[in-house]
Amino acid sequence: MSKVRGFEIAKGWEDKDIHLPKRSTKNSAGYDVEAAEDVVIPPFKPGVKPTLIPTGLKAYCQPDEWYMLANRSSGPKKGFIMANSIGIIDSDYYENETNDGHFYFQYINCLDHDIEVKKGDVIGQVIFQKYLIVDDDDSTGVRTGGFGSTDK
Repeated sequence: MSKVRGFEIAKGWEDKDIHLPKRSTKNSAGYDVEAAEDVVIPPFKPGVKPTLIPTGLKAYCQPDEWYMLANRSSGPKKGFIMANSIGIIDSDYYENETNDGHFYFQYINCLDHDIEVKKGDVIGQVIFQKYLIVDDDDSTGVRTGGFGSTDK
């Protein structure tokens, strides 16, 4: 059977009891993703960078697909929001040479106290999508790294 789309444990996380994402119901669009380790998200203030929460996961999909990292509807109620609103991850991020395609969620904390995220807490969701290109598209670049590498 050929691989179409799915999740795998990222290199270096194989022995850390990482759970592959699942949908909560048969009509759920998103696959629930857990934190791979305990993380503390400090309150936001100018100059504080977003907190990266590791998942221990990588995902694969078709060349004309991407996957979205999205907050859960309960995230803002708990005080944390994604720093980049959504994460857009291209198919060629999978198994890249820098980080094997390990994806993280990046959050900021809107409360006045630390937020503790525990290993196994559901921190977000992944939704797979197709994309379209324009008639005169001539992109030929090849990914050479991981997070934030396409603009370098």
